[in-house]
Amino acid sequence: MHEYTSTARVWGLSCPGFPEEVSRARRWTRDILRGSPLADDAELIVSELSANAILHTASGTESGSFHLALAVSPRVIALSVTDDGGTGTAPKAEHQDQHAEHGRGLGMVTALAHRVVIHNSHGTGYTVTAELFTAPRPESTP
Repeated sequence: MHEYTSTARVWGLSCPGFPEEVSRARRWTRDILRGSPLADDAELIVSELSANAILHTASGTESGSFHLALAVSPRVIALSVTDDGGTGTAPKAEHQDQHAEHGRGLGMVTALAHRVVIHNSHGTGYTVTAELFTAPRPESTP
């Protein structure tokens, strides 16, 4: 494949910030990735990121929402969740003890994904992108 040619397919979904929308996000992910050996990991990642958006940001308010993007290419599945912000601090993985009831979601995402990137989304919220590599990463050429 030529380096400037993309065969990626991209899907998007916007959800109101209600807790039941987390299961909708999971089903949506599962349906798109049906048959992929990474579908279970992707579904769990989307579930954790969506729940975090609702629980920890303005996405979970009465008028809040969160947005998902799923990109699939021959080498990577990229899952992104964008929240409505309102926290002032970027999401971060916290190391909790084994008996903690909260605070392990992003840590689990970083354990499942090959790479996790967190970036500010136009000054209002954050987008967390988790990548699952479906094939070995290409060697970089000098």
